[in-house]
Amino acid sequence: MTKFVFVTGGVVSSLGKGIAAASLAAILESRGLKVTLLKLDPYINVDPGTMSPFQHGEVFVTEDGAETDLDLGHYERFISAKMRKSNNFTTGQIYESVIRKERRGEYLGKTVQVIPHITNEIQSFVERGASATFDGKADVAIIEIGGTVGDIESLPFLEAARQMSLRLGRHQAAFVHLTLVPFIASAGELKTKPTQHSVQKLREIGIIPSALLCRADRPIPDDERAKISLFANMPQESVISVWDVDTIYKIPQMLHDQGLDRIICDELQIDAPPANLDMWARLVHAMDNPQHEITIGMVGKYVDLTESYKSLIEALRHAGLHTSTRVNIEYIDSEEVEAGGTAVLSRLDAILVPGGFGKRGTEGKIAAIRYARENKVPYLGICLGMQLAVIEFARHVAGMADANSTEFNLETEHPVVALITEWLDREGKVEQRSAESDLGGTMRLGAQKCPVTPGTRAAQIYGTEVNERHRHRYEVNNYYVPALEAAGLVISARTPSENLPEIMELPAATHPWFVGVQFHPEFTSTPRDGHPLFKAYVEAALARQSQAATA
Repeated sequence: MTKFVFVTGGVVSSLGKGIAAASLAAILESRGLKVTLLKLDPYINVDPGTMSPFQHGEVFVTEDGAETDLDLGHYERFISAKMRKSNNFTTGQIYESVIRKERRGEYLGKTVQVIPHITNEIQSFVERGASATFDGKADVAIIEIGGTVGDIESLPFLEAARQMSLRLGRHQAAFVHLTLVPFIASAGELKTKPTQHSVQKLREIGIIPSALLCRADRPIPDDERAKISLFANMPQESVISVWDVDTIYKIPQMLHDQGLDRIICDELQIDAPPANLDMWARLVHAMDNPQHEITIGMVGKYVDLTESYKSLIEALRHAGLHTSTRVNIEYIDSEEVEAGGTAVLSRLDAILVPGGFGKRGTEGKIAAIRYARENKVPYLGICLGMQLAVIEFARHVAGMADANSTEFNLETEHPVVALITEWLDREGKVEQRSAESDLGGTMRLGAQKCPVTPGTRAAQIYGTEVNERHRHRYEVNNYYVPALEAAGLVISARTPSENLPEIMELPAATHPWFVGVQFHPEFTSTPRDGHPLFKAYVEAALARQSQAATA
């Protein structure tokens, strides 16, 4: 029978519940347990797919094509289980499901209420999500509840968790609460009062935490932990200090050293072997002792909020781990490149243009791509970064000066990137734009396999087949591909059914390393193995740096 650990948060958001939950999962997995994770989001949006990155950060895409919370990316990076659509759900999905049931008459004319109907539906979603991994045989399911205790939006989730723990019985569920212990500089003290109130609020709704994770910018002294223990009415050993560190991959060892996994196993009456965190120790050692150092310029329009590129940043760090390289990322606003030119790019070892939506900043990205192509700087374009690389090549190499994407200019003479419904037909006419539809249902999403052309750089990286996750609407227009190929562009992978370009590159004879991919490889990178595309990219940057040093 699967046992459950509910992770809640207090005082403020952004304390790192996702990292804490993922780290606990990593420790339990290192003890030989089968662990899965779920994220419960209290917002009414059905999913984060249509939300601004400034509002929500990155949208993480699962193999089965779900647009989910960025914490699911942390889950996949910390444990071996793959997340699915059922591992993340929102208030919007819960209410949508309940209303559909009510319309179908499944409640037999009863008055539909938050309790029991909404809370029962949440429990049903939790149990279904927990059973989706390991064929329903997960030993432990860790449930992260979004928001903070006291938020009106989170109350139904917390109540559902309380009911579920009561229904399952003793030793079947545990609660871990993450809270803030701020340091007040003017007083020179850590203050425990916010944590005391947070635990009090949790106890008021009937939830007693088994462990309390206290976030601070420094380790919390024993006397402060004792004070928290007294006022929170829990053993001092259950008050765990979680301080700021330079890498999230040090958190599992930190929590294990303070006995969090032992506390949870005791609470759930799980008899498991001791934790083996040797892998995490090796990763941390590699990160702390690099042999090389490079600087990659990430040219985007959300650079003021790096949460928008969370998986991509981690994928570059993973590649650094497996190439003994410290990867420094310089975030460059594409609008600044558009306004001020490409001089800022001259000090970089490599250039990367990530995915994105909308016209703003695209000309700055195209200028950066042109700089990378003409100056032989290693370039990686992801999703929109590939599409803009095709546009840049079409404009400045293939002679299509007006080339563009219909996402940015519907009247462009050469729509080298467009919705499939807008591709030119054989007579050179643009087909009718499709009728408007819900933005949440018009994307190519999830994992898709396709063969790789032998003898290409993509084949060196991936072998004979690539299987990566997608999140986009627009495609490279096949009508223009023959002309682009004649000008020197190489399409090194296509989808088997629709023949859609998946990977483009420049041959080694014209550029040392220039690759664009339509998919999002960052979603499948983990610290354990890294990712072959990002490792190849970092190695290309190292090679350029070495050549520059010897020139």
